[in-house]
Amino acid sequence: MWETLVLESFQAGLSWLIVLRRREGFRRAFTGFDPEKVARFTDEDVERLMQDEGIIRARAKIVATIGNARAYLAMRDNGEDFADFMSKLVPDAPIHNPSGTVLSQSPLSVKISKELKSRGFRFVGPVIVYAWMQAVGLVHDHDPGCFRYTPEP
Repeated sequence: MWETLVLESFQAGLSWLIVLRRREGFRRAFTGFDPEKVARFTDEDVERLMQDEGIIRARAKIVATIGNARAYLAMRDNGEDFADFMSKLVPDAPIHNPSGTVLSQSPLSVKISKELKSRGFRFVGPVIVYAWMQAVGLVHDHDPGCFRYTPEP
């Protein structure tokens, strides 16, 4: 869930294909998406990452990723497991959208975005959160013509 949230934040404003093509570069650059290690990154690491052609070199997104690792760990240190946090907010996952309309955000993604921001996360607006919810299987809203579409159980 953590890796996908990081990648979704880098995808903002770009094609998902661009991010997927650089996924291994991101894994290397962000130490296997280990929040413990990323949280210890310094200004020197930010500068190193800004030179890394294997990732998307957006300073604000890099800095947000480091801050988000710290926020993720702060949740854990306060006794709040990230997966449990999401399970409480989306207890009936996956949420099916029977309309066939693919949304860019939802009232739930707005709520989750606000909850994450209140815990210190950045680059987690409602659109990014909704795309992340789709990517990790919390929302199922494939178009009925899509090969991945399945009717609601």
